[in-house]
Amino acid sequence: MAVLPFLLAGMMVGVDRLGRRIGGSVLPSRASPRQLLLLSAISIVSHPILDTLNTYGMRWLMPFDGRWFYGDALFIVDPWLWLALGFGVVLSRRRRAGGRGLAPERTGPARAALAFTAVYAGAMALSGAAARGIVRADLERRGGPLDALMVAPLPATPFSRTVVAAQGDEYRLARFRWLERPRLDPAALRSFPRGRPPHPAVEAATSTPVAQRFLGWARFPSYRVEDRGAGAYLVHIMDLRYADRPGVSFGSVSIPVRLDAAPTP
Repeated sequence: MAVLPFLLAGMMVGVDRLGRRIGGSVLPSRASPRQLLLLSAISIVSHPILDTLNTYGMRWLMPFDGRWFYGDALFIVDPWLWLALGFGVVLSRRRRAGGRGLAPERTGPARAALAFTAVYAGAMALSGAAARGIVRADLERRGGPLDALMVAPLPATPFSRTVVAAQGDEYRLARFRWLERPRLDPAALRSFPRGRPPHPAVEAATSTPVAQRFLGWARFPSYRVEDRGAGAYLVHIMDLRYADRPGVSFGSVSIPVRLDAAPTP
């Protein structure tokens, strides 16, 4: 996948050269191979870095180590970043209309958009680190040490975050709000079972390729077994980052299982 931007850049250069040969007056273009290749290199470097800043994460050590690394700083599709970058592109194109080159006065909006996104990402990272400290202290005071913690941003609401904590034999879900007191509402805490249940339907389901792929990606997996009678079961696996109930298209998977004999309770 890393070579895909370079391949696309090569195709763009090829189309540009072909258009010039067919009819330069009809298809005028100033595409620069150097600029296209530089843009491709920047995209290859920046894409995994930006993915590390969100809750989806990156596996930087592959293929030697499959560990995931998470920044929990930005939402996967942050609307403020898209709006800022989009306005930067549109305003810069308007300034360049009828002109040539990449003069600073024509690319000012694009530069401002990049500066805003850098400051915004840094502020969200610092906000997330501070929120994690508050949440960890609060939850550990209530129920002991945490084994894992996610304090993740929500779309379009930079002052609120979703909390998922692995504590003992439970996952704790909550909402963190900078603009309210208490910032972590104890009445809103919810608990989900942690760990793989000792149920033969779960064992059968987790041995399937679908479950193995899902569990290789899941960060906070929780299980629910639905008994459908006559030895038929539906095993739901939810990654609490994105799904707190079965049937959510992104973040959960449901695997039908049929056992020859009913399981021992």
